[in-house]
This record gives sequence, structure tokens and C-alpha cells, in this order.
Amino acid sequence: MRRYRFGRIAALLATGYALVAVAFGVIALATGDPALLRQLVVGYWEPDLMPFTWWLEIVLVVGGILQGWAYWQVLRGRLAGEPPAGGRRVRLLRAALYLDVASALLVQLPIPYQWWLGLPGELLHIAVVWLFFLVLAGVLPRWLRIVALVAGLFDAVVTVADTVADALGRYDFMAPLWRLPLVDAIPLVWLVPVLAGQVRDPRWSRATVVAGAVSAAVSLSLPRSSMYVSIGGGLDPRTVVHAIVGVLGVFWTVWAARSAHELGGPPQAVPPSPLPATRAARRPWPLAAVAVVLPLLPAAVNLAGGMPVWTGPRGVVEHLFSEYLSQPVKLLWVGVDLLVGVGAPAVLILVAVVRRTRRLLRVTMAALVITAAAGAASALTARPERDLDLFPDMVKSRLSLYPPGLFDTDESGRVLFGLSPLWYSAALAASAFVLFLLYAAPPAARMRHHVLVAALATSVTLCFLPAADHSRGPVTTAADCSPQESWQRPQAAEPQPRTGTRAFICSVRESRALAFADTTPDQVLLAHGRRLCGAYTRNDPAELARVKAVEKVDVRGLEGVLAPICPPADVAVQAAQDEDDREYEEWQAEEQRKCDATPRHRPRIRPAKAIRLKEPEWPEAGLELYEETEGSDPADDGVYGAAPADGLVSVGPSHLMVDTHSDFHVCVTLETYGRRPPVETKGWDHVVEVGYESPGGQMVFMDGLSGTELPDLSLNGRKGHYRIRVHFAWFPWEGEKYGTQRLLIMAYPGEGDKIITYRKPAKPG
Repeated sequence: MRRYRFGRIAALLATGYALVAVAFGVIALATGDPALLRQLVVGYWEPDLMPFTWWLEIVLVVGGILQGWAYWQVLRGRLAGEPPAGGRRVRLLRAALYLDVASALLVQLPIPYQWWLGLPGELLHIAVVWLFFLVLAGVLPRWLRIVALVAGLFDAVVTVADTVADALGRYDFMAPLWRLPLVDAIPLVWLVPVLAGQVRDPRWSRATVVAGAVSAAVSLSLPRSSMYVSIGGGLDPRTVVHAIVGVLGVFWTVWAARSAHELGGPPQAVPPSPLPATRAARRPWPLAAVAVVLPLLPAAVNLAGGMPVWTGPRGVVEHLFSEYLSQPVKLLWVGVDLLVGVGAPAVLILVAVVRRTRRLLRVTMAALVITAAAGAASALTARPERDLDLFPDMVKSRLSLYPPGLFDTDESGRVLFGLSPLWYSAALAASAFVLFLLYAAPPAARMRHHVLVAALATSVTLCFLPAADHSRGPVTTAADCSPQESWQRPQAAEPQPRTGTRAFICSVRESRALAFADTTPDQVLLAHGRRLCGAYTRNDPAELARVKAVEKVDVRGLEGVLAPICPPADVAVQAAQDEDDREYEEWQAEEQRKCDATPRHRPRIRPAKAIRLKEPEWPEAGLELYEETEGSDPADDGVYGAAPADGLVSVGPSHLMVDTHSDFHVCVTLETYGRRPPVETKGWDHVVEVGYESPGGQMVFMDGLSGTELPDLSLNGRKGHYRIRVHFAWFPWEGEKYGTQRLLIMAYPGEGDKIITYRKPAKPG
């Protein structure tokens, strides 16, 4: 058994840390308050960004146990025994790595944040980069060490510059650099050669290299900087991904500590030479050719239609890569998408069939199954109507990762993706099955747990296969149609699509547009609707007048009801809808351009947080800030009867209202400070400062009529008295004085309820 210099002490401390994480997890699950667990594992997070969620707390408990293991790796020291004579460079590298680990652990301590706390570790990284360049001499080629040195020094200098720029409030100074393609991959240009050198150098073990590889994957996963803005509450998946990957960042500390330990420990034992790879028996080539050809079939169909991609920008798998991970990982996913789309898995299968090594065959079959599962998940979770109708800008950004002009659109503007990924999944799964039948290990060589896992995976897959639809009954009632409305169905329920004949029948049942009994069979309604469609299509005034006189039905007025089963009516309805949509989109784009053109506020001092809302808001009754306290009522707090401060702000006990014009949008900027900011009146029509008492530490302006809700303005949930300074101005647009409204709201801790008007408009209103 291996013995470490401080192994017992490290094991005791690490076990204690893991037990504390488990205890805090139990407290979080029992009380619903995860503050202790969050503070221990991931540090402070705004409750609005990461509210209590039971499964997330379990994940964080596992993260706490992982951190305990990391602390054991760090604190146990080197292996007991006589250390080798490593020379001055090795001693300096060990010292630099230990100091790097210490600086990383220092940031985890519960001390107030200061911008300069990270600088020692960032400056120390420059020394680590240089010393690895020296220590790996003779292990790696000189040119490769120089490439790693340049990349490592560049990354370290850029990180220091980013920290200093952030401290000086010059956020725009580094922004052009972070927009460069593949800038997030620069650290890997240094780390990967270092790991390659450690693989060749017998002083380091394979476990250390694995820890470094995991650290490299984690560092590649997320962009260097991210901003979290929660509007409307709920658990943001982006924050969960970033928090979990942040916990996995302990692998960097483990790698640095193990690298230092093993440089000062006794020489590593030389591993025995690996046994030659076992090869499967040769099989008849026609059977093996089936496994090779199958992935080429859907690729050939797609390529014949000019579509070389597998899934394209759709489905949950692509959404994970495009929305939550870094730019290099996004590009890596696009590369995989294109390779699978053109049939590249066939090359992997061909190599596996030719070489026939057991390990390569297992890896190939696993890769085929994973790819098939990813394709099935993408196909079953793709919702083009949600992606393309509601978020066109997002889809445009996702399409930009692919070669330009690759995706066409149909008449309705929807993107055409080509063959369904389910065909690829079927082909890849079939190839994996053929390989399994041909080259699976004999029963004597199979392990029991392999069979159990395969049986369990097959059972789970069968459980998730969709069942066949049941035939619809002869009568669809209004009650059958009503659950399709969003406000009448459970949040998790998906409405059945109302298209074609069902849309027509439901429209008739709910609106009672035709005088039929509720028990009338669907086919009767459908036959009558098609007869009315014929009258609508012929558009004979005499026939239309006769139908109106005899049946009391205005056929032209039933345009919207007949549209699902009547193409001419559908064309007319769609044309009217397109015109309304076009006018609305032009109006929305005009309002967005107004807000984009408004000048950005540049704070005189650095705020604790600053949020410029990307989209204009449209409150109908102003913006109200009210925090309920026990026994309080907004109608009794005096704000409605209080005299407004020059027509802009009304204030009462724990109640504040900002008056805005309901006919115009508002471009909003929110800033929270730790101390009083300088007064700014230039460029503003009206500037008023009032006092506000926050009993709960949740300062959220909202408008109940329009559903507007702004982000929290409090200082990290601080309760107590604040001073709130409201800046208002009209922004002219294309010759109009009243183009749109600008609003800047500042908040900072301060006493006093005096209303101070720093600037008042020349004419009220």
C-alpha cells in the first residue's frame, strides 16, 4: 500500500469536508434552504439565478464529495521515500506549482471579494509556463515547447490584462479579443503539449495525466466570461451548467498538486509492457460490408439533396453545445455533425473490421450507439415551430456556425434540414448490432456485468419507444379541444397539434359557428364545412346570398373557421396574418432600433452590478416597487395618496412607483452600487432621488398589467434602507421629440427619506 507524507492527516480533513457537504445537503433537502451547501461547494449565487431544486442539491452534494477527494490529493504530499535529485529547475517548478495551488485555494476562502485576489495566481502562472518549458527539455521537441511557451505566456498576460481592465471599469478594452474565434482554445495550446511531455516523462504517473486531461476538457467547455441575467425567475440551465463545470475545475488543482508531488517523490515504477492486442476471428466479407455500407445509405440520400449534415441546428443535443458551451466546442460539434452527415462513421467501421482488435471493436460499437442515441434525441426533441417562429435571431446565430447557404427555407420561412436524424440512428444502430453479432467475444470471455448493462440499456430504450396512436373517436367535443389552450393545461403537458380537420372541428365546437348539436359526428361537420368551402371558392354572390338566407351562415365571415380545410380561405387568412405580422415586426424592430440608438450610460464609479435590458419594455401603468410585509397593504401604505415627486416618482413605506408614459416603450438600465455614486444630470430631462426601505432584500420593479418584471436591484439581497435615483429622458427619433423613453435607475445603501430633485423638466409632462 502506498504511503504519503501527510496521507492520514489529509484523509481525515478530506473526509470531514465530505461529511460536512453531506450534512449541508441533508439540511438543504429538509428545510428548502440551500445557502450553506451553496456557500461550501459553489460559493454565493443569487437565489433568483439558482433557486432551490432538490436534484440540483444532490448534484452539489456529489460535487462536495469530489472537492473532498481533491483536497486529499492536494494535502497528502508526495510519496514517502527518498526524493531524487531533481536540480534547481525542478525545485523551482515544484515551488511554483505549490504556490499556484495555494492561490487557487485562497480564492475559495470566505473573504470579501477584491479584484486583486486573483492576480498572484495569474502572475505565478507565467513562472509555471516558463519552468515547464525548461523541465520538459529533452522530452519534447524544441519547436513544440516553443509553441507551448508562446501560447502559455500569451494566455497568462491576457488573463492579467483582463483582470486589470475589469478593475478599472474598462470592460470594452478586452471585448474585441474575446470575440476572436477560438480564443478560448489558447490555454489548450499550452496544456496539451505539457500533458504530452508528462506522458513521455517517467517522473509523472498516468493518473496525473488523466487529471490534467479532465482539466483541459473542463477549461475547453465554457467561455472565459459569462453574464447571468434572470428575468422572470426559474432555474436557468446555463447557470446550472456553469456551476457544475466550476466544481469540476478542481481537477486543475489536483493536476498541479500531483505534478508537484511526483516531481519530489521517489521514482515511478516502470509499467510492464502491454500485452499484444487480441484480434477477433475473421468473418465473411459480405457480412462485414453490410456494417460498413449502412451508415452510407442515409448520407447518400442527404447528399443527393445537397444536405451534408446529420442533425443541423435542432434538438436538445445541439442546443446544449450551442447555448451552454464554448466556441471551440461548438465548432467541434459542427465538425462531428458534418462528418456523420457525409457518412464518416463508415470509415471507422472499415478500420475496425480490417484490424479486428477487441478494444477497437468495442470503441467503435460504443461510438455508433452513442451517436445513434444523440441523433434520436435530436430528432425527438426538435421543435422547429418554437425555434424558428419565436427566436429567429437565435436560430440565425446557430446557422452561422455552418457553411453559408447550406440551409434553404420553404414558403413559410422554415429551415429545411433534409433527412431526419432517425434514419441515421437506425443505420448506425444496425451497424453496431451487425458488428456485435460478427465480432462479439465468445460467451466464456464475456463478463457478467457486460450482459447486465446491455440488457438494462435495451430495456430502457424499449420503454422510451413511442406507442402507436389510438384512433380518434367519432365525436370531438369542446371539452376535448379546450385542454389545447395554454392556460387550461398543466405546464408540463404538450397540446395536441390543431391542424387540418381537427382544427376545423375544434373551431366549430368552441365558437358554435355552425348550428349543429354537440353530439353531431365529426364527419358530418367536416362534410358540411367542405360544402361551404366550395361556396367560398366559387364566390358566386347569388349562392352566397342563398346560403345566408336559408342556413343563416355568412360564408365570407367564416374565413377563419374554414381555413384549415379550405385552401382559398387559408390563403386569404394567411395573407391577412402575414400582413399583420409584418406590420407588428416592423413596429417591434423600430422600437428595438430606438433603444439600440440610445446612448449607453458609462458609470463614474464601478457599480456592483449593471444591467442594460436588451429589449425595450412597455409598462402600461408605470413601474412599481413594492415588497409585502406582514399585515401591509399597498392601498394603506400611502403611496397612492402621496404627492408625486415632480410627476416622476411616488414614494411611500416600502413602496415606490416610477411614472412612465403608457403609449411609449421604455429603454431601461439598472445599476446597483455599494456606495453613493456621483450625481449625473447631463443628458437627462428629470432626475429625482428618494429613500426606500427594503424589508426583504428583493427590489424588483414590475407592472402587473403588462407583465413587465425587471431584474433585482438590491445589493446582493441586502435588506434595509436604500437611496434610489431615477433618471428620465425623452429620446428623439426621426424628427419626433418623443421617440421613446429612457430610464436609468440607480440604487445604493443610504439613509434618509428626503426627496431630492436634481433636475426638473422645463414643462411638466
